[in-house]
Amino acid sequence: MIEIVEDDADGWSAVGADLSGVVERAATAALGRVEGEVVVLLTDDAGVQDLNARFRGKDTPTNVLSFPAAEGAGDLLGDIALASGVCRAEAAAQGKTLSDHLSHLVVHGVLHLLGRDHEDDVEAEAMEAEERSILASLGVADPYRSDVQA
Repeated sequence: MIEIVEDDADGWSAVGADLSGVVERAATAALGRVEGEVVVLLTDDAGVQDLNARFRGKDTPTNVLSFPAAEGAGDLLGDIALASGVCRAEAAAQGKTLSDHLSHLVVHGVLHLLGRDHEDDVEAEAMEAEERSILASLGVADPYRSDVQA
């Protein structure tokens, strides 16, 4: 189950009326056959900055944060928070639609909830390959292609 909490509708308006559908399709595709609940918070930069400061000691907004559920949390796999302003700026800088960038970041966040990481080159390559495959199944272009600016 994917629960979507919208805390900044204006910031995400560029995605359009299908905002929930974009998030749900991306999260479901990333989960694959894994059963569980994911909560996705679509908020503004200040909301993510607050979470980043409180839980990671970094007083700055970032595009996506993933918070895996504690052991014994039942079906809850964890929470993901996305910052609208950071995501809009990144999408524009990289020449992507906000919808495609949001799909990528939701997939990325869910993979973190499932234990994937990118702390070293081997992990990063494996996670990026998995993201590419999932996004391709959604019709989203490779976010790591060479003509995209990071």
